[in-house]
Amino acid sequence: METQDIVRKVYEAGVVGAGGAGFPTHVKLGAKAEIVLVNGAECEPLLKVDQQLAARHAKEMVRGLALAMQAVGAREGIVALKAKYAEAIDAITPLLHENMRIHILQDVYPAGDEVITIWMATGRRVPPGDIPLSIGVVVNNVNTLINVARAVDEGLPVTHRCLTVTGAVNEPVTVTVPIGTPLRETLALAGGLSIPAAGAAFIDGGPMMGGLLESLDVPVTRTTGGLIALPADHLLIQRRRADMRSVISMARTVCEQCLLCTELCPRHLIGHELPPHLIVRSVNYNHVAEPSVLLSALTCSECAICEAYACPVEISPMRLNQALKAKFRQEGARYEGELRKADPMIEGRLLPTSRLVARIGLTRYNRKAPWSDAVHAPERVWIRLRQHIGVAAEPCIRVGDAVRCGQRIADIPAKAMGVPIHASIDGVVEAIGGDAIVIRRA
Repeated sequence: METQDIVRKVYEAGVVGAGGAGFPTHVKLGAKAEIVLVNGAECEPLLKVDQQLAARHAKEMVRGLALAMQAVGAREGIVALKAKYAEAIDAITPLLHENMRIHILQDVYPAGDEVITIWMATGRRVPPGDIPLSIGVVVNNVNTLINVARAVDEGLPVTHRCLTVTGAVNEPVTVTVPIGTPLRETLALAGGLSIPAAGAAFIDGGPMMGGLLESLDVPVTRTTGGLIALPADHLLIQRRRADMRSVISMARTVCEQCLLCTELCPRHLIGHELPPHLIVRSVNYNHVAEPSVLLSALTCSECAICEAYACPVEISPMRLNQALKAKFRQEGARYEGELRKADPMIEGRLLPTSRLVARIGLTRYNRKAPWSDAVHAPERVWIRLRQHIGVAAEPCIRVGDAVRCGQRIADIPAKAMGVPIHASIDGVVEAIGGDAIVIRRA
């Protein structure tokens, strides 16, 4: 198969990075790289999607890796997994080609962050403000490569999403649902809440980088990895509800400049300038830091180690970084710092996942979330027109149209960044809004 055919089929299927940002996969596969890295680390605690997909769909994942390697002209394919994912390792190992290998990662956080995973698996370091392709690496997660294989070999578009529903629920589970399913319905698949509903709060995604949900009516998208229920008074919920005024007040009042946030920052450890303690100091002293220090906030991965683990007085340098990033992006600013030497103490400063889970009060919720083969069939789906980096897709159907699962319902304007959107159930188009298409099951 020609490279252009692989790229075209992946585009037509609407494949995007399933790990979070939703970068269109066909763009990655249209580049040239030396290494294709499969990110199977499952960065966030509590989430159990990729490790189970890798074990259950190993053949499709390896096929997707082979197709990605062919598309980018890679000489090597690396599957990065943690040692504790023994079932996945056993399933994948006999299927690997001669130019593929498994790399066993330490069980540390944030292994799974693509920059950190690249360094762990290849020894290469992505310069600050740059992308993996700059060092000859393309990264895709397990789910993405499975979708690549299905797109190329079967012509199947992305219509369903696997996610973990866990936390304060009766039966943690990893389920497959049509895209557009309200998260409220996925909660029911986990046996409902184990705590009173009035005292519950919810995180969309992982406990470290996921966002606080104001409503469970939010639909599942191509990048939804999990739903976590927690008591409303849990530390992770309270931190997310703190307003920026409180965050700044804390930084100005109690920061001791102990440097722990910087010494444990994964980006700083691998040689990026990013110094969270100096960014906090700049808030205290009217931004007297060097301009490059402030701009280095643009390189923050928002892993939240600084707020969740490092800071002894519960300051959130990450929230300050987020505010600076928003300001600089609005201004069109770019960071152009150089890659420095890695911290000589890096190996000793990697954060064991078990220690993080204990620190942030998740030990009781760190349970298995076994795979369910049952596919949920919602009565309605709300399919968002933007489930990817780039421009929103434009509807190509009308209210009242009958549609089939897998049918294209929205297209991307010519030469714009994005991917088509497809129906996830058989039904009738009930409404077309500014951000979503509603389909009612027939």
